[in-house]
Amino acid sequence: MPIRNPIEWSADQVKQAAGAAEVVGRTVYRGDAAGSDVPAIRSIGTEDLKAALRNGWEDFRAYRTDVIFISLVYPVIGLILARALLHTDFLALVFPLAAGFALLGPLAAIGLYEMSRRREQGAVVGWADAFGVVRSPASAAIALMGLILLAIFLAWLAAAQLVYALTLGPLPPASVGAFARTVLETPAGWALIVIGCGVGFLFAVLVLSISIVSFPMLLDRDVGVGTAIRTSLSAVATNPVPLAIWGLIVAGALVAGSIPLFIGLIVVLPVLGHATWHLYRALVPY
Repeated sequence: MPIRNPIEWSADQVKQAAGAAEVVGRTVYRGDAAGSDVPAIRSIGTEDLKAALRNGWEDFRAYRTDVIFISLVYPVIGLILARALLHTDFLALVFPLAAGFALLGPLAAIGLYEMSRRREQGAVVGWADAFGVVRSPASAAIALMGLILLAIFLAWLAAAQLVYALTLGPLPPASVGAFARTVLETPAGWALIVIGCGVGFLFAVLVLSISIVSFPMLLDRDVGVGTAIRTSLSAVATNPVPLAIWGLIVAGALVAGSIPLFIGLIVVLPVLGHATWHLYRALVPY
């Protein structure tokens, strides 16, 4: 392999960087250049939320074995991470980490959206079809949306660590028992709970607002990330109360599914994932 001079090498790196930037640009604005505006948003009510959950349950029943196999990874990962953190200086982040999984939920459910989409089209669906999004034309846009959610998730962990440092820190907890007693029995611990839940609520609202329809829409239509996010924000602005109720339903279901060592998530996650696809259909007409 010949040795290249620095000027030639640098010019080649600039060319590659420009190509990468062009790909990112096409991902963000994919479909937007063709004049794709934010589509009309339908006003929904609680009956639509119930219908989405019913349809999500029916999808789960139809593909129960397949989605349970896929969803096993989430409680396993959660337990491994929680166990690892219990023996480190990051003990205070165990709860924020568990709660923060909800911020990545829309990305984690992308395969379930694909299964519901294919079932809607009358196709025969198996667990392998959940990974069909990798070959989707929207895979780059989905990956970019995933990076956005990952950045928000990491920001949440940093915020949670800051809240701990300002209330119970800066030293790490001495043990699990001592940490639990301090949180539950001291004013500083109560402040940690109140402030932490308040900050977490803001992060949850942010993720709900930008992703409630973004991922399903990227699978369903030839649009860019910008249009998908604007459509999601428009859906929230048009239906603030129903989607606030939806957010509470999701949060409550995730908490209930997480309490028994995350095992309940094997059912909760696929039902919510499928239901989100049907909620998208209710919000964004064909």
